[in-house]
Amino acid sequence: MKQILIADDHEVVRSGLRAIIESHAGWAVSGEAANGKDAFERTLETRPDVAILDYSMPLMTGTEVSRRIKSSHLRTEVLILTMHESEAILAEILVTGARGLLLKSDARDQLIAAIEALLEHRPYFTSLVLEKLLREYQLSNRDRPAIELSSREQNVVQLVAEGYTNRSIGAVLALSVKTVETHRASAMRKLGVSSTAELVRYAIRKNLIGP
Repeated sequence: MKQILIADDHEVVRSGLRAIIESHAGWAVSGEAANGKDAFERTLETRPDVAILDYSMPLMTGTEVSRRIKSSHLRTEVLILTMHESEAILAEILVTGARGLLLKSDARDQLIAAIEALLEHRPYFTSLVLEKLLREYQLSNRDRPAIELSSREQNVVQLVAEGYTNRSIGAVLALSVKTVETHRASAMRKLGVSSTAELVRYAIRKNLIGP
């Protein structure tokens, strides 16, 4: 039985999500939370397969809960629900380690598909966000010369986009923290970016973030 946590400060939203989840064979709701603090504590207690977190919650935002789940080395996959789609929100969410984003307006039609993807450890993003990214990618790359990153720089950028710290990246790639910082700085210099969010956007556009 796959366990799914629901966290949203509106009871009607939680009830709607619960109804969809419980209609699916083999899924159960492990718990509910009305604020970010309770959401994180219940995630630690129940260790669900997927945590559905509202982007905006009292006491602790969904992205902060996602960051804490990631830093606690839980296997829980995170799906963020939001009222509004934007590239900035997507970049912020990915940096925290969440790999799912769904508009609340799409939840009725896409929630099951999103949960199924995350249960298979595949990312899932609402179609409107992906369409927006594609349009911006096409516009930003017109007449722009190709930028070549080394394979090691690409590895570092991918792990940064998936929410890893420099120390964690060093452990994964068997590199010192200083070497990771060097590769990261070199990639940012080549790409002409100055923030982690911009680096994440590049990784999304280049499809460097894998399942």
